[in-house]
Amino acid sequence: MAAGWSARISAFLRGPRRFLSGTSADSFLAELLRELRDDRAASGLKVLLLSPLCEHPALLCPSASSAEDTALELSAVFAQCPPTAVEFRCQLLVAVTCVLVCSPCTSGHLAASRDFLELLLQVAQDPQGGGLRATACECLREMERCCPGLLSQRLELLDGLRQQESSRLHQAYAGLHALVLRNAVHELTQQAGAGPEHLRALLGGNAPLAWEAEQDSGPTNGSGSAGLSSLLLGPMGAVPTLHTGPDCKELRAVLSSLLEESYLLTPLCQAALLHRLIEVVAMVPGIPPAIFRAQLLRLLGTSEVCLLHTTLLLKSAFTDSLFSAEDEAFMLKRLVVLSQHPLLSTPEKLFYMDCIAHFPENRPIGCGDGDEALPLLLTQQLASALLPTVFNDGATLLARLHLLCLVHLEEDGGEEDGAGGDGAGGDVGRGLAYLYDHLTSLLHIVESGGSREIVVTFFRASFLFLSHFHGVERYAAGLVERLCRLYLRQPQLAPQLINLADQTQARLPGCDWALGLLKALQQAVISAPLGRLTLRDLGWHLKTLARVAEEGEIPQHGTLGFLSGIVAPAASSLCGGGDWRLGNGVLGVCRRLLVHPSLNTLLLPLADVLQHLSCNYRDIDVQDRARLYYSLLTTLSQEKLVAVMEQPVSGGVSGQQVKKRTLSCLMAESEGLASALTVHQTGKTILRLREAGSTAPDAPPALDVTQAEAEECSDEAGGALDAYRAQFSEPGFASQITLRFQLTHVDADDPRFDQLFSIRLHFSLTDESYRDLQDVSVPCVFRERAAPVVELRLTPRLPYPTTLRVQAIFTTRDGLTWTSSLPDVHVAFQQTFQALPAPVSWGPASRLSVFQQLWEELSGEAGDCALSLFCCQLTDAALRALVGKHFPAFLVPDPSCEDEVKVLLFLPPQSHVLLRIRADEDAVHFSIATNDWRLLPHVNSYLLAVTSAPDHAPPTAAAV
Repeated sequence: MAAGWSARISAFLRGPRRFLSGTSADSFLAELLRELRDDRAASGLKVLLLSPLCEHPALLCPSASSAEDTALELSAVFAQCPPTAVEFRCQLLVAVTCVLVCSPCTSGHLAASRDFLELLLQVAQDPQGGGLRATACECLREMERCCPGLLSQRLELLDGLRQQESSRLHQAYAGLHALVLRNAVHELTQQAGAGPEHLRALLGGNAPLAWEAEQDSGPTNGSGSAGLSSLLLGPMGAVPTLHTGPDCKELRAVLSSLLEESYLLTPLCQAALLHRLIEVVAMVPGIPPAIFRAQLLRLLGTSEVCLLHTTLLLKSAFTDSLFSAEDEAFMLKRLVVLSQHPLLSTPEKLFYMDCIAHFPENRPIGCGDGDEALPLLLTQQLASALLPTVFNDGATLLARLHLLCLVHLEEDGGEEDGAGGDGAGGDVGRGLAYLYDHLTSLLHIVESGGSREIVVTFFRASFLFLSHFHGVERYAAGLVERLCRLYLRQPQLAPQLINLADQTQARLPGCDWALGLLKALQQAVISAPLGRLTLRDLGWHLKTLARVAEEGEIPQHGTLGFLSGIVAPAASSLCGGGDWRLGNGVLGVCRRLLVHPSLNTLLLPLADVLQHLSCNYRDIDVQDRARLYYSLLTTLSQEKLVAVMEQPVSGGVSGQQVKKRTLSCLMAESEGLASALTVHQTGKTILRLREAGSTAPDAPPALDVTQAEAEECSDEAGGALDAYRAQFSEPGFASQITLRFQLTHVDADDPRFDQLFSIRLHFSLTDESYRDLQDVSVPCVFRERAAPVVELRLTPRLPYPTTLRVQAIFTTRDGLTWTSSLPDVHVAFQQTFQALPAPVSWGPASRLSVFQQLWEELSGEAGDCALSLFCCQLTDAALRALVGKHFPAFLVPDPSCEDEVKVLLFLPPQSHVLLRIRADEDAVHFSIATNDWRLLPHVNSYLLAVTSAPDHAPPTAAAV
């Protein structure tokens, strides 16, 4: 049993929704709870059974009522669990917490929430609880986090527990106390007229839980939790305040006690505790920020990243109310030192540099709302320690370069023109010159064959430098010149150069540096001698020229001269080779030239290039496209040519696209041809599948068993069942169900669809109980003729009821193709019933032997086998009519027992349902046995339906 549950839990956790498609969430949850209540189950198995509730509680308990019932059941299991099963009891508390916080029960309006909170508080106060107390404390913190204010009336109790605890659990109590205190103070800030007396009552109260006083105003699940995640993320003016005046002795005493004990906590818990207390002080102006002063000495000297981040939060919240100018200078210098410390990891150094870029100042000039604004104390002399070097990794180099660019931009304002390296610019000029020299050092490494990381770092560094100093003409022009030299040496860097130009144009709208780079690249390409040009380099040059041709301000005569030189008859290496990619590269440049504003001056040379390609290029596709472009160029006006060649911005058919169609005078579009090539959508349902008359299923393929062998099997114990099961060794034996439907027109009368041809039916599954169905083809459907019969061959994975969605595509008499949705096809449970797939030579004795042996085997309740009982009230005549109508193909005659009817149902792929129907004095008993217990709900529903049919006496049915 444990192995079976382990496999089922593993299957559920791998795909919960797929797993539940074969059963219902309610039934699976009921099985889990039933097994958890079983005292015979091992503790380890019970811990495993709780994992679905911990991982997917909302899926198993989607409503408040189901969550409440589940929580009450688990709480009852917890009460009955022996104290020695500590791990199981801890997991039970976690499971109940998960169920409650993922449902509307957390509001406390339900008994399950109230009782569970009281249970957690009792466990947390139990001095003998051990590890269970830590779990209870974490569960309380999770409940309070998801529903702020649940424990606001128990602050005195939590304070006492924290002060009395001397073990390592003190840390958990301190974190819980700080969280509840923060939420309670925040609740007071939301109440009009709240004052110091309310705060004192809150701190000294130990009343029942908050919802008993405020049933209707209590917080709901998750309400406000998102807003309380942190009150310090936005500007401090948005923090709610509680006006209490200077009389806050009680709150100050609590905060001082928490702060004095904070050094006992781990760094992460200290950071979380300080974060909560910072929020409390920010909400209560009567508490001076100087209460944190005693902690600053320890925090300013810490090496823990989380505590340093908390110190920055303190500085952001209270600035000069807590930090002096000396503290600010010390913190900034410490960040500079830490951001270059050799023993720290790269992520830590990047974090410190980011803290410098967003350093909260005591006296900021302006509030940047999170934008980068370097502190005034970060001078060039202090920042010189962060100058980037080629030995830095890519991320560190870019971060340092960005920081130094901001420093020099603040000092110099970006106006460097005319300042010599050691002239009027002074130190500022030398600093900026160093950054430019560093950029050129990276460029030299790239020229020497640097790695991909170096190449990426160089281009990103170039963009950073340009984004700050693109107005410094001396450096901007020098970078263009160096990039052109780099491109001539390594043409494969064309994509990076194009991307640099694109990003500069997009991010710096008023900058014309990208235009200058593209002009220089064009000049470098067209000036290179053609004799030294390789086909590999030519592909990159064509990409570059295609990008240059997109700029209307750049003249394109040089580009056309270059194209003429490479496609001329003398240069047969290109046209004669017939490389498809190079040909399309040339056509890509020509295509952009067709829409260039100066096309009138480029007409003749461009026509010559296209004519050369259409006549001499060996690739047929390139020839055809060149001929098309030539026809467009020589036929259309420039306005029409631009309208035809430009790609539409949106995917829909707009008025502008319709206009583009009318501009072309080459060929009138045939609306009839377009309509014939389009698959049209019918506005209504045209066809439907109607269930045809049921026929006896064909005998399934069977093994070659002689009559003598069959009779021998019926005589020997177990022989018939073994021979029957041997048939399933054949792949695909008895695995399909054949359903017959008539494909008919619906009642709607539309003459266009009276005669349909070449109908193709496509079936889509709505669950995973069956394998995918093949499409079905029907030659024709005429309204005036008999409806054709369609056979669907379903291959079940699980023989459950299902629904099939049907889509049809067909052709009408006018030659148009249509698609239409058909009404869904519902496959009922009884349609999966099949007769016993026994060998055709078997007699009644063998079938009876299989029935009896199967019944004995299923009665053992091994594996997934199950027994059940269905009772109803029927007369003898009604019972005979029911059996004769619904079970004639499945009867198993038994001459030795005339007062009992035996029915054997086979459900592919290998499921069996056995019925023993017997009429007693007070009711008719349907004894059920099956090798798959999951079929029992469907069997019960089916029996209830057939026994309640109008042609039978009204029954009073019950299933056991």
